[in-house]
Amino acid sequence: MTTDQDFLADCRARLAFDLLANTWNAVVVWALRDGPERPGELRGRIGGISPKVLTETLRRLQVNGLVERRAYAGSPPHVEYSLTELGRTLLEPIEAFGAWAFRHGDDVMAARERAGE
Repeated sequence: MTTDQDFLADCRARLAFDLLANTWNAVVVWALRDGPERPGELRGRIGGISPKVLTETLRRLQVNGLVERRAYAGSPPHVEYSLTELGRTLLEPIEAFGAWAFRHGDDVMAARERAGE
């Protein structure tokens, strides 16, 4: 495990938490689990994400080495995004977190209601 001192700005654990803290990062990684997708297809699968936010998220995931962008010449030209090997390693933790949410989501919602949220 880690100690409080291990959560410095440049530590690995904090980097991992930062990657998953952004709602759209995990959603886009999960949406790409079955293979390459074009941006329009991704928006359709995800729902509720604007083209601008999707583009920003894909760029952020690319910069972090989790997603790759492949451009195709042709008529019309298009791009596809897919998970890198590194990106695929996030599928298991995302799935585990989703399973936790499924099991405990009602408890969290009940706590929010009790707190007046």
